[in-house]
Amino acid sequence: MKRRIVALVSGRVQGVGYRAFAKRKAEELGLSGYAENLPDGRVEVVAEGEEEDLKLFIEFLKRGPRLAQVEAVEVTWAEPVGLRGFHVY
Repeated sequence: MKRRIVALVSGRVQGVGYRAFAKRKAEELGLSGYAENLPDGRVEVVAEGEEEDLKLFIEFLKRGPRLAQVEAVEVTWAEPVGLRGFHVY
């Protein structure tokens, strides 16, 4: 079943390749969406795809790339809106 997540990732997640990491993992899993730095230092990751793929993606988001220090990932589930591709802003 297709679903959508909005994940707010906090910790040391800006300037460490986190958004590129999210894009790579999303593309590996066939997910659509985007990753964007927020002014408060968090990264917002929105992704759409199969629920099982999204659950696996969330586990990747909790780890992050080598230089990141993820402190928390707050996830909200929603209905998909039909995003295409995965973008970094």
